[in-house]
Amino acid sequence: VQLQASGGGLVQAGGSLRLSCAYSGAFRTYTMGWFRQAPGKEREFVASIRWHGGNTSYRNSVKGRFTISRDSAENTVYLQMNSLNVEDTAVYYCAADSDPILRRPKAWGQGTQVTVSS
Repeated sequence: VQLQASGGGLVQAGGSLRLSCAYSGAFRTYTMGWFRQAPGKEREFVASIRWHGGNTSYRNSVKGRFTISRDSAENTVYLQMNSLNVEDTAVYYCAADSDPILRRPKAWGQGTQVTVSS
């Protein structure tokens, strides 16, 4: 398994979760990101972090609430999610690609369910 996501769960609105994605060394210099897919909806970009410079990008609806980070020594990328709301409920996937803006990631993790209750 090249990307292994974990950390999902059930949380009340306003709560926090931290997702983790362990990746193989082959992705060490890749841009890493998180996407999510809610029931009946298209998969959407959530956040990304580049290898060089650590530049980050977020979708507007999560800015100020979510933080993406990576530990290059541990080959792990994190998504800290605070102030969660029911609209954040989805399966979250980590992704990797050499494309710095992750237009069509080549590698995907298996997904981890995040459920936010009201």
